[in-house]
Amino acid sequence: MRFDAVVRRLAVIPERLPVPAAVLMPTVVGGMERLTPRLPPPDRPGRPAAVLVLVYPDAAGVARVVLTERASRDGHHSGEVSFPGGKSEPDDADIVATALREAAEEVGLDPAVADVRVMGQLEPFWIPVSDYAVTPVLAVAMRRPELQASPAEVARIVEPPVSRFLPDAPIEIVERTVGDWPLRYGSYEVDGLSVWGATARILSQLGAVLAG
Repeated sequence: MRFDAVVRRLAVIPERLPVPAAVLMPTVVGGMERLTPRLPPPDRPGRPAAVLVLVYPDAAGVARVVLTERASRDGHHSGEVSFPGGKSEPDDADIVATALREAAEEVGLDPAVADVRVMGQLEPFWIPVSDYAVTPVLAVAMRRPELQASPAEVARIVEPPVSRFLPDAPIEIVERTVGDWPLRYGSYEVDGLSVWGATARILSQLGAVLAG
């Protein structure tokens, strides 16, 4: 998919966002119980956090998105594929500032040099194990950013084309035990990595918006 087409389509993001592919949502093997996305309780909105969904043009004008393979260390999301992002800090002006700051820290993004333009937000989600209420901030970089992984947080930067996540893109069905849960879920295979969970659902929603 061409980057100029992405910019045109993201100029007006629909108020009612399309839903991600249902197959990406984990089910419990055997019982086939589908684990529904959860929102934080209304009396406890969760700790604010953000991820940056950044689309940019490569040298051929193809639209690509920035993902990271998390460094292996203790933590709930060690080694997983995710977007640059993290929790809000007191000095962050808003959730957009959180997403841009985290991207600068994790992948060395310079928003001014890359001419980053924030287009809007995708569907927020809640991570119960950490109590973070995460907002995906959607942005485009008009120039290909010069990125460098922070060794403490990022094992490598992955930059697949956004066409990999359009509604007709292949999704692999995986069965594995996560914690004590025997799960079946859909995932995207990208550069030898399995992209699943919240990251896959964000990418699927992005693809659906672009295809709309």
